[in-house]
Amino acid sequence: MPSAAPRPQPPATPPARRNRGSVAGPLAGLRRAVRRYFGFSRRETSGLVVLLALLGLLLALPALLRPALPAYDPAPDQRRLDAWAAQLAARRTVRPDFENRYSSRYPRRPPRERVPQVPLAPFDPNTFSARDWQARGLPAWLAERLVKYRTVVGGFRAKEQLRKAYGLSDTTYARLAPYIQLPEQLPPREQRTFAKNNKFPERRPFESKPGFVAKPRNLTAFDLNAADTTQLMQIRGIGRGYARRVVEYGQRLGGFRQEDQLAEIFAFRDAPDLIDSLRKYTFVAPGFNLSRLAVNTASFEVLQAHPYLGKRLARVLVAYRQQHGPFQQPADLRKIRIIDEATYDKLLPYIELK
Repeated sequence: MPSAAPRPQPPATPPARRNRGSVAGPLAGLRRAVRRYFGFSRRETSGLVVLLALLGLLLALPALLRPALPAYDPAPDQRRLDAWAAQLAARRTVRPDFENRYSSRYPRRPPRERVPQVPLAPFDPNTFSARDWQARGLPAWLAERLVKYRTVVGGFRAKEQLRKAYGLSDTTYARLAPYIQLPEQLPPREQRTFAKNNKFPERRPFESKPGFVAKPRNLTAFDLNAADTTQLMQIRGIGRGYARRVVEYGQRLGGFRQEDQLAEIFAFRDAPDLIDSLRKYTFVAPGFNLSRLAVNTASFEVLQAHPYLGKRLARVLVAYRQQHGPFQQPADLRKIRIIDEATYDKLLPYIELK
């Protein structure tokens, strides 16, 4: 029996290939893992290509199926708009502008010339023109009034006539009086008369008019909180309207603490001379009991009537009182942010906590 042929042995691996396979072993494993999880078969690759082709076709279908729009020509629409605009322009009535309508009825006054000031020196008011008065610091309207007043009285003969001129404040008169070359008062035998002319043929002195109250020359200072309108009207320049505003402001305030509060009255903001006159002839008696404002119980109407509060602060104060309860101490008012330091200082003497 013949013996079996020996099996051929595989050729021995060269040393160089053995070393290379050992180095590439980890990389080969990584490639196998990537191919296992992310690899595609031929069938899957063909399906993916078909799916992408279908998606591209769906995206291109709207553009392929959209009907072709005609090109827009704006010329006809523009011609139609121009025709409508022409019709509206033909119907519109052209109105004259403000300058043309009112310039003939109310002509504009030319701007007043600035008169250079001159230092005070002795002068005769009977020779002064309006420009001369302006050069001594008087406004144009008061300068023209003094010239007309001089014509009416037939010339100034004493300083007291100038002092009685309406609009000339005590401060301005005190500044000019040392330089006026006239006696202080008229002679006793000379009565106050007005020069008769064609323009004022029946002019009468103010004292002869009914209801006129003469201003006293030597007025004694009086208590501002106890004064009424009649007493305030004795001050030069203070008429019935100004006197009523002072009394009403003091009542709304709860009483004046000092004379400087007169400057808070709106009617006196542009009249510093009147404030000086009021300070000169009035005073605030020490120990005067101010009318207090109960901030914890007063209604909105009472709070908003106070000059230092007004509607806005009164509304916020009532809302804060309802949310946080009554105020325990005056410093709690500072928790309201819109009450600043100046308002708090002015309001503090007029509030009370009940």
